[in-house]
Amino acid sequence: MPRKPRIEYAGAFYHVITRGNQKQRVFKDTTDFQKYLQLLTIYKNRTTCHIFAYVLMNNHIHLLIETKDTPLSKFMQGLNQTYTMYYNRRYRTVGHLFQGRYKAILCDREAYLLGLLKYIHLNPMRAKLAKSLEVYPWSSHHAYTGKNNPLAVVDTDQVLYLFSENKRRSIRKYLEFMGEDETLTKNEVYATIDQRVQGDDSFVEQVKTLADKPVEAGKKKKERSLSQIMTVIENTTGISLEQLRTAGKLSSLMTGRRLLSHAARDYGYQGKEIAQFLHKDPAAVTGYCRYGDKLAKELAAIHRELAKKNISQ
Repeated sequence: MPRKPRIEYAGAFYHVITRGNQKQRVFKDTTDFQKYLQLLTIYKNRTTCHIFAYVLMNNHIHLLIETKDTPLSKFMQGLNQTYTMYYNRRYRTVGHLFQGRYKAILCDREAYLLGLLKYIHLNPMRAKLAKSLEVYPWSSHHAYTGKNNPLAVVDTDQVLYLFSENKRRSIRKYLEFMGEDETLTKNEVYATIDQRVQGDDSFVEQVKTLADKPVEAGKKKKERSLSQIMTVIENTTGISLEQLRTAGKLSSLMTGRRLLSHAARDYGYQGKEIAQFLHKDPAAVTGYCRYGDKLAKELAAIHRELAKKNISQ
């Protein structure tokens, strides 16, 4: 199946992943890491895009980028080609350094900015390259703590402002946020509509009005309301919404919350929406969503019921 063309327009917000060819290392020492950051800054300034987050791993790179008038394809082509030329000269190699074309997911910035930023910054810990954020030098986490923003490559102000208008308080709130459970699972980070877009139907419609290329209808349709999902769970488990909203931690209540959270995620609801419905903290919903494998049979039964036509609101 041929790959679909990029969706590009001014103001588009992307999660970009670039991997080494055949999983090879693209950074061998400190000089390589520093060179890539230097080039990243050069192409950022040349195209006037915004860079909200980055992490440089041994064999791959994550970026959060918002473009302006210059398309993402030109930015990435210049960055990757120039770094490849540097790498081949330094190590006396030839050919492609990066694996095929980079992956670029067009995201709903309002819904995914903080979740993706946290996911990107935690990559070294997830890969067991570092025990804490503070000891891994090649991510934009240090820019958000005010300790190190080499060449001013990261645009931190917009993100920190989401935590507080006061700079010191915003950094403290950011660090608290980074210490909490992740808000996006790996599956959610890579779940896309039409292989290119991450967001709900309203975001897809917005993209259609901005992009030259059509976007097909997606998976996240919210075809069932949270109340309908809850109705099926109550009929299945005998547990009411009022019970799930209590502070109780009985096994049956935890199972009900986990089932609702998983089923709602499958229908495209975000963690904050589920948390509001359950009267719980978003971090708690993230915890509920870690039990999908253990509840596979129960979830399959709930989805079969949800697929039926007559479900009360």
